[in-house]
Amino acid sequence: MTLDRATRLMGRYLLLLFIACIFVFPIIFMIMSSFKPDLQLLQDTSSVRALLPVGDLSLDNYREAFDRAPIGLFIFNSVFITATTLLLSLFLASIAAFAFVFIDWRGKSVVLALVVATYILPFETVAVPLLLLVNNLPWLSAEGITWGWLNSYQVQIIPWIVRALEIFLFVQYFKDLPRDLVEAARVDGATWFQVYRRVVMPLSGPVIATVAILKFLEMYNNQFLWPIMVVQAEDYRPIMVGLQYFFQLNTAWGEIMAYLTIITVPVLIFYLVLQRAFIASIASTGVKG
Repeated sequence: MTLDRATRLMGRYLLLLFIACIFVFPIIFMIMSSFKPDLQLLQDTSSVRALLPVGDLSLDNYREAFDRAPIGLFIFNSVFITATTLLLSLFLASIAAFAFVFIDWRGKSVVLALVVATYILPFETVAVPLLLLVNNLPWLSAEGITWGWLNSYQVQIIPWIVRALEIFLFVQYFKDLPRDLVEAARVDGATWFQVYRRVVMPLSGPVIATVAILKFLEMYNNQFLWPIMVVQAEDYRPIMVGLQYFFQLNTAWGEIMAYLTIITVPVLIFYLVLQRAFIASIASTGVKG
């Protein structure tokens, strides 16, 4: 390796390290601050001590955070809402993409274009109409048929089941799969659902990981504004809404940092577990001419 090439390579890695630090430092600050009392936390913000595990460290902030808010209930609600929405989204988005790619039917290009076009609509433009809609829809529950979905799990799940981006990613990935496998399965007498379940989906690991990560992040991001609009009962609130508990009466910064750590760490772990499949799918689902 020549000196010039080694210098360029070192400069590239230093640049990447600098960019990584920009994203990592806030996370380190958050985690370190979650173990410090409020007074020390505020004093350390003016120096590098804010990023170091120094001073009076304890788990008091975590204990007090669990005493202040029903975090266990909020975590269960978030996990249930996110997992249910994620599983339904993977199934419905993939089976819709399967119909767009492998089944011939009239007008599918127009329908796909309309579906993708809905992605440009921001949530704020449909929030109020969606709120009015879900407030007047029927639901079959243990008490019988009830009207209105407010204060429920389904109002936080059903509106987010399938998005245009997820269908588009599956469509782009399915287009690269060998159609010979599908045709051979059909010749052998397999139904379309059997082809979907036994041939196409086992080959779709990377795009499944991609959609899972994007859906997971989307659900976490959407678990504040929409739940505040449709959920007033504490029993159905997700973990993001619980953050407002720590700004009531007196603001406890250490408890806030502990709560943010509880919220953030699962997202990081989820991404790190699936990042390799995510990168592989992004490389293979690019838009082609």
